[in-house]
Amino acid sequence: QVQLVESGGGNVQPGGSLRLSCATSGTFVSINAMGWYRQTPGKQRELVATIKRNGITNYADSVKGRFTISRDNAGSTVYLRMNSLRPEDTAVYYCYADTQSSIYDLKFNTYWGQGTQVTVSS
Repeated sequence: QVQLVESGGGNVQPGGSLRLSCATSGTFVSINAMGWYRQTPGKQRELVATIKRNGITNYADSVKGRFTISRDNAGSTVYLRMNSLRPEDTAVYYCYADTQSSIYDLKFNTYWGQGTQVTVSS
């Protein structure tokens, strides 16, 4: 199995910054895409940012220019640097990873972290 552990959430004032981290462990041979979604009560989980193994990134329009997604050299930890935070960024942030369990299985399975709360408030 695969485990994802997030860290870095917390409370911050508007205009402030936070960096989220998500470390992947367990049984897998490779990871393709990793990324972050967020969810607020009563709403669907929404995409924040993704990064593929080749480094190509994708961002929600609402965070472009403020958030930056990156991965470590091993490709198993993903980060989300969040600058110029706004109250509307308040949500539970979830990371995910698309992992390949075996070299004999070309399918990638998606695993999720437990979520970390980000609250932006004065």
